[in-house]
Amino acid sequence: METRGVGAFYALLATQTLSMVGSRTSSLAVGIAVFRLTGHATPLALVSVFSTAPWIIFGGLGGALADRLDRRSLMLAANVGYTLASGLLLIAFLSGGFRLWQLYGLAFANGVFGVLETPALQASVAMLVPDRLRDRTNAIQQLSYPAASAAAAGLAGVLYASVGVVGAIVADLFTFAVAIAAIAVVRIPMPVASPEGRDARGGIWRQSVYGFRYLFGRPPLLGFCVYFAVISAVASGFWVLMTPYVLDRVHATGTFGLVIGVGFSGAIAGALAMGVWGGTRPRIHTVMLSMVVAGAFMTLAGVARSPGAVGSALFLVTFAIPFANAAVNSIYQAKVAPDLQGRVFAAMGQLSALLAPLASLAAGRLADRVFEPAVSKPGWNGFAWMVGQAHGSGIGLMYVIAGLSILAMSLAVYASPGIRRIEAALPDHQAAAPASIA
Repeated sequence: METRGVGAFYALLATQTLSMVGSRTSSLAVGIAVFRLTGHATPLALVSVFSTAPWIIFGGLGGALADRLDRRSLMLAANVGYTLASGLLLIAFLSGGFRLWQLYGLAFANGVFGVLETPALQASVAMLVPDRLRDRTNAIQQLSYPAASAAAAGLAGVLYASVGVVGAIVADLFTFAVAIAAIAVVRIPMPVASPEGRDARGGIWRQSVYGFRYLFGRPPLLGFCVYFAVISAVASGFWVLMTPYVLDRVHATGTFGLVIGVGFSGAIAGALAMGVWGGTRPRIHTVMLSMVVAGAFMTLAGVARSPGAVGSALFLVTFAIPFANAAVNSIYQAKVAPDLQGRVFAAMGQLSALLAPLASLAAGRLADRVFEPAVSKPGWNGFAWMVGQAHGSGIGLMYVIAGLSILAMSLAVYASPGIRRIEAALPDHQAAAPASIA
């Protein structure tokens, strides 16, 4: 029955969110330790690079597997992999032999597991939730990351101060155990083969690149993906510098956790608001207007200096993002047949992954070698009125530049008739209703 499918999806989402709380807590605690140890943002940027690299190399393969194999089994395997990686990180810290290269290697491994899990989870929505409920379901799904991040921010500060990185990793392992138990009992139906899906059959490597072939055959969807890949690249620099930026602006670790928690709670509020509202029709208006707003608030985050101002600005940035993400997912779920969605979502992830690691690495280098050192130089007086001249002001200017870039790009893309009319130009797929859950 329809309600059983929706219920299964929410059960899966709840346990995945709990698992994400553990992962984010561990990640923030490790990030604090690394930044305190090195004093540089570049190592954190390199973690982002190594975790994203598998999407470039294996993203298409993950999408092909999601369309060929049991999606629940793929998610189960990925979570077992996450558990093993966290266990190895725990051993490294307990033994006193932790090295940055170990963190980079485990970040790469977790990226590989993400390639297995993400397309399978994204493609499962259409099999569990009917189209008329997807805008709200996708909006509620957007609660997962910010709710986990908000909870993790407070936990990371407390655990880091009380039991250190080791305690945070142990908590992470516990949440993975809960997620694995939930995935083991959930059933996700396989999609009925569509005419397009039958035409796309072939060897695993041929299917790995089919997502790109699909997008290239539909220029409006491809253009939309490229826009989001560029926006994601700019935003990746914003996120990777958040830990050093907030630490430099607020100084105390406890205050850091509070500010990050307030910031990510904006996404919770935004996802709830989108869930109640349901967005515009056509959905493209929700997407583009929310990205314009996000760019404006990102600029505001760069000029904020006090803990209250930084937390408020981050709240506003994250509040706008769920509106866009939920509407984008609904657009693709309506236009792409369910048995092709794994490959198409993977191709979208690969497009973003091609630029995001370079942007993250460049952001770390620019912060450490250009913008932060520039704060102490005479020429900085021209910017001090806007972002200040204390530690973190250089990253603040980078935030201003990133926000204005997103704002300008979004306005330019929104002015394109091809993007504004994308939903009218491309027909919805004709697919059977989601199957019941056994």
